[in-house]
Amino acid sequence: MMHSTLVPAPRRWQTWLAASAYWLVAVAVYFLFPRNLSLASSILVMSMFVLSLDLVLGFAGIVSFGHAVFFGIGAYAAALLVLNGYAEPITGALISGAFAGAFALIISPVVLRVSGLPQIMVTLSFAVILFEVANKAVWLTKGDDGIGGIEPLPLLGVFKWTAFGQTQFWYALGWLFVIFVVVRQVLASPLGLALQGCRENAQRMRFIGTSVVGKLTMAYVLSGFVAGIAGAVSTQTTKFVGLDAMSVDRSIDALVMLVLGGAGRLWGALLGTPIYMTVRQFAAQWNPFHWMFVVGGMLVVIVMLARGGLLGLVEQLRSRKPRGSAGGVHHG
Repeated sequence: MMHSTLVPAPRRWQTWLAASAYWLVAVAVYFLFPRNLSLASSILVMSMFVLSLDLVLGFAGIVSFGHAVFFGIGAYAAALLVLNGYAEPITGALISGAFAGAFALIISPVVLRVSGLPQIMVTLSFAVILFEVANKAVWLTKGDDGIGGIEPLPLLGVFKWTAFGQTQFWYALGWLFVIFVVVRQVLASPLGLALQGCRENAQRMRFIGTSVVGKLTMAYVLSGFVAGIAGAVSTQTTKFVGLDAMSVDRSIDALVMLVLGGAGRLWGALLGTPIYMTVRQFAAQWNPFHWMFVVGGMLVVIVMLARGGLLGLVEQLRSRKPRGSAGGVHHG
């Protein structure tokens, strides 16, 4: 009995150490790779987006193949706010996220009415419809040309947006940290536990009096809100937004990054995104025509070795050493 009570402490210590190492590495990137800050900022933005997908797919069991809709709404909202005179970046990102969350609330009765393959088709349909709307509404979105010349006000009224991306990097990193902490707290709350219960057995959750649709709606709206903030930060840091912001390709990329890192583990989004985007970047530079073979091969190897992505592989290797260790719910 004494041995079993001592097991959780090292795990908490290891989790804290790994979390600290992640954020320290993120900060170190700024100093070690000053010429690659644009790529680093893009990775941070996509990590936010993939984190929002993990919230609904990994923890709530909502299958979304059109999640980029919320990213795109946030991205275009941020651009239109600036062009119409509201250029404060932080509140602009929050307002843009609210637009995306509101759209998630509007479509949630349709999306959450079904599950499995029908849910995939519904979310994909919304993605295709919104993409075509954005493409045809040239008067609002500029269509294929996209919206450029977006100039937010200096961050906190002091830090100007730089040509080499220094301010953009810290801005994106700050947003990622805040969103990660908030989402982690939500998942550690009774709502987070209820979401995992709905994912595992929705019928049983109904029997004990839980409003399954209500809980899933809260998760879906929060996920849309986070994805919208990610889209807004993307627009503010790149000063441009185009149709690719809400393309199906972006949704699929996010899904691949999440599977690579490990869905339902929270840290999976923060691990899979930088690995995928870094490998893709260098593979494309190495061979612009056949880089997908490298990325595809990496994904095949990961899927073959572990069901739970890279984090699942780490857990499998760790479980082989201490046989008496007990498993637990993953909050990151």
